[in-house]
Amino acid sequence: MELQTDGEGFLLNRADWTPEVAGHIANTDGVQITEDHMKYIVQARRMFDEDGVVPPLRAFIKAMGVDKKDIYADFMGGPMKLICKWGGLPKPTGCV
Repeated sequence: MELQTDGEGFLLNRADWTPEVAGHIANTDGVQITEDHMKYIVQARRMFDEDGVVPPLRAFIKAMGVDKKDIYADFMGGPMKLICKWGGLPKPTGCV
């Protein structure tokens, strides 16, 4: 699969995103995407569509109704960075 990405693997064209693309990008990071991953990705994309910005982690956790430790368990490292990368969203700003 050929995709246009930046140096960190973020999609350059958000319209290129599909669930299959999410799986491909995650695979390049050495991760097999799960249903739980997709649940977070779909919610982040919805929030981005509504607000025009990547949601801050605290607001995202609150909207998802999950515990912080659970999201960190699913996304080792910075959760919003991976959610955005795999979800075809812009790289989040701030602490990532």
